Amino acid sequence: MVDTAENDLLLERQLCFGLSVASRSVIAAYKPVLKELALTHPQYLVMLALWEEAPRRVKDIGGALLLESATLSPLLKRLEALGYITRTRDTADERALAVDLTPDGAALREKALAVPGTMMARLGLDRDGAMALHRSMMDLIDAATHADDRQLKA
Repeated sequence: MVDTAENDLLLERQLCFGLSVASRSVIAAYKPVLKELALTHPQYLVMLALWEEAPRRVKDIGGALLLESATLSPLLKRLEALGYITRTRDTADERALAVDLTPDGAALREKALAVPGTMMARLGLDRDGAMALHRSMMDLIDAATHADDRQLKA
């Protein structure tokens, strides 16, 4: 196949297509692993944020995960129903909601320690490969986040 601008519209060349399929495929690979923790993938991400720092305001969790509060609220309600978190008014700012881990939520971290290694094995990655892939994705997220800024400068 001759490399022309016309070929740039082939589905197989679309970055968005590759990322979309890769995302769905990787999240599907997580499903049976996270089932052992009784978590969905989005819930797992919330728990990761809380295992890093708790308590946290809903706004801070949303910022860390790049999620809107409308998306985050149902996740938090479900995690609270599972007994992994509590949601209370922030003592420093009653308008804000603070999210904290329950003892069960904190203890779940020990079980979750196996998830990264299990996922690397499922995906055929070693630690260095996983870190390189992660760095590339974070660079891509940063580039996409600032795409409008670059376009304005051009």
